[in-house]
Amino acid sequence: MSVYLRPRRPGAVVFFTVALAARGTWLLVEEVARLRAAVRATKAERPFGIIAWVVLPDHLHCVWQMPEGDADYSVRWRLIKSRFSMGIDPGRRRASHIARGERAVWQRRFWEHHIRGEADLAAHVQYCWMNPVKHGFVASPEDWEWSSYRRDRETYGA
Repeated sequence: MSVYLRPRRPGAVVFFTVALAARGTWLLVEEVARLRAAVRATKAERPFGIIAWVVLPDHLHCVWQMPEGDADYSVRWRLIKSRFSMGIDPGRRRASHIARGERAVWQRRFWEHHIRGEADLAAHVQYCWMNPVKHGFVASPEDWEWSSYRRDRETYGA
C-alpha cells in the first residue's frame, strides 16, 4: 500500500482538487445541496475558511485557509466525502471497496497544493474560476452557477 506524506503546516492556505470515482457524471451539480450541507456540517465541527470554490459535474476545486494551530485537512475531507455519500447509490462497487466499507462515490485520494505567496494564491483562485470555461460548460466564469466567482471577484481582481 502506498504511504502518502502530506505537509503539516498549521494555518496554511491550501488548494484542493477532489474527484468522484465515476468521472463523466453530473452527480456533484445534481446533488449540490447535499454537498453544501456536508461542507456546512464539517465547517461547524472543524472550522476552516473558504477562499474560493468551484463545483463541476464530477470534480471540484477549492482553496481553504486552515485555522492557526490546525493542519488536519484530511479529516475534513473524509467528513465531507462521507457526509455527501450518505444516501447516494454508489452503483457497482469493486470487492476492494466492499472490503474497506467504502461506498465508492469519491476517488480515494485528493490532490493538494500548499499556496506559496500572493501570486500563487491569485493563480489558484483564477484556476477555480476558469475551470468551467476550460471544460466548455460556459463562456465566462460568471455564468457558472456553482462557483464562488461572484462572491470573490472584487477581492481577487477579476
